[in-house]
Amino acid sequence: MSALDPSLVRELAPQVIGVLVRRGADFASAEDAVQEALLAAHEQWADEPPRDPRAWLVTVAWRRHVDLVRSDASRRAREERVEREPAPGPAATSEDTLWLYFLCAHPSLSPSAATALTLRALGGLSTRQIAEAHLVPEATMAQRISRAKRTVADVPLEVPGDLSTVLRVLYLVFSEGYAGEVDLAAEAIRLARWLVALTDEPEVRGLLALFLLHHSRRPARRDADGRLVPLPEQDRSRWDREMAAEGIDLLQGALARDRLGEYQAQAAVAALHADALRAEETDWVQVVEWYDELVVLTGSPVHRLNRAVAVGEADGGAAGLRALRELDPALPRYAAVAAHLHERAGDLADAARLYAEAAAAATRTDERDHLTRQAARLAPHRRDP
Repeated sequence: MSALDPSLVRELAPQVIGVLVRRGADFASAEDAVQEALLAAHEQWADEPPRDPRAWLVTVAWRRHVDLVRSDASRRAREERVEREPAPGPAATSEDTLWLYFLCAHPSLSPSAATALTLRALGGLSTRQIAEAHLVPEATMAQRISRAKRTVADVPLEVPGDLSTVLRVLYLVFSEGYAGEVDLAAEAIRLARWLVALTDEPEVRGLLALFLLHHSRRPARRDADGRLVPLPEQDRSRWDREMAAEGIDLLQGALARDRLGEYQAQAAVAALHADALRAEETDWVQVVEWYDELVVLTGSPVHRLNRAVAVGEADGGAAGLRALRELDPALPRYAAVAAHLHERAGDLADAARLYAEAAAAATRTDERDHLTRQAARLAPHRRDP
């Protein structure tokens, strides 16, 4: 590993930012100082890397920050505070890093700004990498990150963070998938692992378990032509069983704490799918029970929609349709779910019509292609009203 190996930089940069912020630097200045320290490391470490890279970066970044503060007349009032340089030596990282999670997921930030700032400050990704992952121009992402840093610049350290907001931001990072050279799902797993090491909250473990269980299916989600493969049709021999087993172990540990949360319940559903070696072996009765828990916990219409699917698998298409009728037909994916349940109930004419309707409303290309194929498969039965 070279002295400035990218993985080392991504591991150390957020820790050093956290130390500087904890010592009194505002977020934007801390990040600028750390970037300068990394440039200095690039020049100096090639010949003789330091014995303790983190301590070296903290020292250099802090000096850069002090120099910056001293040169800024408008910040004289802060100078006495920032000049109280702590004694050299190891510094605790857990509290600083945890606080950085809270800062990047501050409620004053929009979801897109929070995810971008998290990937920059905690993930250590460059602005270009984050822009590629979100499919936006680099200049646009640079402006988004700058605004986010300005927004949180004056957030006082004494204000406690909201862990549920942090988890939701990580969930957004995972859900945005992957593009460019950065796999956001893998990055979300890395950040969630780190967060698990910082906290003892069962819901944090539940979130990591959920990520691992979903990610374990990734090799089977698309066929050789890149087309979406629905869960029941996936080749389960291609699932990453080791990753799924890790997710199940994490989930069992979290559930044993008897403080159920949304992510633990979602992970429990994913674990039941992982347990089934064949789609027809899925324990749909238990899946319905976990969706009942999710509906109680969140009241989310998305979970109610998924529950209708599970009811259809457990008790038949007609039962699933009865559960579906309780929901608003304007919900995203309502027509797709209705099509599937009508097909399970043997009503192929309505299923064909609804698959076509769902395809027309789909926003993702791969989902639209899948629904179009389903509509074409049942086209001979179609009978428009």
